[in-house]
Amino acid sequence: MEVKEEESSGTPLDLFLKIGLDERTARNTIANNKVTNNLTAVIHEAGVTEGCNRTIGNLLYMVATKYPANALIHRPTLLGYIVSTKIKTPAQLEAAFSFLSSTASESFELKEFEEACGVGVEVSEEDIEQTVNEVFKQNKGLILELRYRINVGDLFGHVRKRLPWADPKIVKKLIDAKLYELLGERTAADNEKPSKQKKEKPAKVEDKKVADENPVPPSEDLNPFLIFPNPEENFKVHTEVFFSDRPVLRCCNTKEVLDKHLKRTSGKVYTRFPPEPNGYLHIGHAKAMFVSFGLAKERGGCCYLRYDDTNPEAEKKEYIDHIEEIVEWMGWKPFKITYTSDYFQELYELAVELIRRGHAYVDHQTPEEIKEYREKKMDSPWRDRPIAESLKLFEEMRRGMIEEGKATLRMKQDMRSDNGNMYDLIAYRIKFTPHPHSGDKWCIYPSYDYAHCIVDSLEDVTHSLCTLEFETRRASYYWLLHVLDLYQPYVWEYSRLNVTNTVMSKRKLNFLVTNKHVDGWDDPRLMTLAGLKRRGVTSTAINAFVRGIGITRSDCSTIRLERLEYHIREELNRTAPRTMVVLQPLKVVVTNLESGLVMDLDAKKWPDASTEDSSAFYKVPFSRVVYIEQSDFRMKDSKDYYGLAPGKSVLLRYAFPIKCTEVVLADDNKSIVEIRAEYDPSKKTKPKGVIHWVAEPSREVDPLSVEVRLFDKLFNSENPAEHEDWLSDVNPQSKVVISGAYAVPSLRDAAMGDRFQFERLGYFVVDKDSTPERLVFNRTVTLRDSYGKSGK
Repeated sequence: MEVKEEESSGTPLDLFLKIGLDERTARNTIANNKVTNNLTAVIHEAGVTEGCNRTIGNLLYMVATKYPANALIHRPTLLGYIVSTKIKTPAQLEAAFSFLSSTASESFELKEFEEACGVGVEVSEEDIEQTVNEVFKQNKGLILELRYRINVGDLFGHVRKRLPWADPKIVKKLIDAKLYELLGERTAADNEKPSKQKKEKPAKVEDKKVADENPVPPSEDLNPFLIFPNPEENFKVHTEVFFSDRPVLRCCNTKEVLDKHLKRTSGKVYTRFPPEPNGYLHIGHAKAMFVSFGLAKERGGCCYLRYDDTNPEAEKKEYIDHIEEIVEWMGWKPFKITYTSDYFQELYELAVELIRRGHAYVDHQTPEEIKEYREKKMDSPWRDRPIAESLKLFEEMRRGMIEEGKATLRMKQDMRSDNGNMYDLIAYRIKFTPHPHSGDKWCIYPSYDYAHCIVDSLEDVTHSLCTLEFETRRASYYWLLHVLDLYQPYVWEYSRLNVTNTVMSKRKLNFLVTNKHVDGWDDPRLMTLAGLKRRGVTSTAINAFVRGIGITRSDCSTIRLERLEYHIREELNRTAPRTMVVLQPLKVVVTNLESGLVMDLDAKKWPDASTEDSSAFYKVPFSRVVYIEQSDFRMKDSKDYYGLAPGKSVLLRYAFPIKCTEVVLADDNKSIVEIRAEYDPSKKTKPKGVIHWVAEPSREVDPLSVEVRLFDKLFNSENPAEHEDWLSDVNPQSKVVISGAYAVPSLRDAAMGDRFQFERLGYFVVDKDSTPERLVFNRTVTLRDSYGKSGK
């Protein structure tokens, strides 16, 4: 419905300002002819050309931009409810859109409509306050952890789910008051925000604020999956997300489509974990697994492991095998393993249908031309070619009759949109490359933007969960399913997981691996899950880490490496038996001990071992010759030093005090050959220092010699990816190999993957490079937990 200029009471700008739109929104609206015509028609239809209050005006704007096109016959009725303030909130209006969309051209009972929209329902402030209190009680752990950095929109969403017709202003007021009651005044740290660093000043990247300050995870009782709706709610039209900084489209299924879907799925939750098999999975994928597999498990549903294999040039069987292995190691069991390539025939047939419906065309622009035209919001010269011609050309593409790069199939979307992901995205491209899964059957392959939403729909996914960088693709996701009349899953984006002192970009990881800056995809310095596994990190520690972070849309999601290390220590402290290893051996001869005598001493495997539990101890040989760490001896003593020095005593752990009586130097009088000492078997001497050691059991048998690899942060700065020359930030001490360490004999039978606490040194794991002749240990993490203590 268009309104002639002479019929309007002033210009469109005057009209829009009269209904309460701010000037910026009004001017932006005028720049879009379609919205201008729609809003002008709505204002006249509602009879408010002389103006109305801002609340009504904002609802009219939503009607102009979001009203379902299949229900225009009912729009006057809805406008009457808005002007009379019977419908007065965005939530009620969303429910109205949903009801009218499912009713379409049919007549309906006003009573049913009013019930569906909450007309006449008054939610008291007391009801809202009680619900806010319940939400805060349920999320108290996370709120105390994040303080004022908590995503208030998430809290708002929990309240809104329970009280959909509550006044949002009152909800916001009570949430703010409750936050103040629980947390008190904002601190300077609460008000800090991550600062965007200029590229020309990469040195300041380290000043960027990191998301977390407290090592203690939220309560295990906290259920992070409560934020997700049930499958039967997927018929609603969600036009706005309260916690987003802009309106974001959500799903819209008719009741008929949803009922068919629920019948196929029996109402169960269906999710999918869709990695592209073009590299190894990293810790960010651990969060993705936790969200998708975890939601399905928590709701008694199913989660697909779906390989997103639309690019035959990038995929390798090595990556496919790795992904399946690592998903199992992480503790998740897929409902079914599928490939996007399993659906190539269905995807092709739907592409043909897309052309037939006038929503796709064959294009001959080069990639450079496509980019230029997209930047200028210009239509392709082939955008309006006849449907029959596009169908013929697409068939020729499929049959290999057109050269690679000479044609693509593009979706006919909206080249005037403010969202670049609606600029006629490519649906198919030509690649004369055999596919690792489907062979040489196809020479055209679908794009991610075309395939993933359709396969979600074909697999009846109820919750399509992804990270925030895909948020702008949501419009394209729903556009495509809508024009093909396919079932639409519920889409939810959450913050991506980034960890300090590492890189997580697959491109950068691949560069590090292929250029041998690291020792393969499973190098223990990388945040790949294979690297963490090889380093001795357990899947349960990783899952505890990602669970503690939670599922939010908070942009501040760079987590300190120390937080992950906290969870690793928490587990290894309970599960890794103690033992003793000396990294840099210094020989000590106990002169008052009989030569050749070896005593077996009891050493604790576990910190809190009961003296009555023999299994909690292991035998350590003590002899006349022992080896201590070079760093535990000094030629010059000091008050703040508790190691061994000339004339000073220390306690050998689990053994006896010894006192240094002589230092034997080499011919250069600089390097130390050995230390001579006497021991006090009565233990009457009570030195402050306690050091670890390894004995030489006899003159014929040397101590067990092992290789120890000390791993540290791969990069020096917290955000190396923001450096232009990010490789220059690699920590040269990230891997230190010690080939001549001595270990107690009991470690001789250790097997690959066995974990231990080396007393005073850290937690270590037996590496896959070990041989029967030589054990290799990787340091998993140091003993000391510095998390939250540095003040950073």
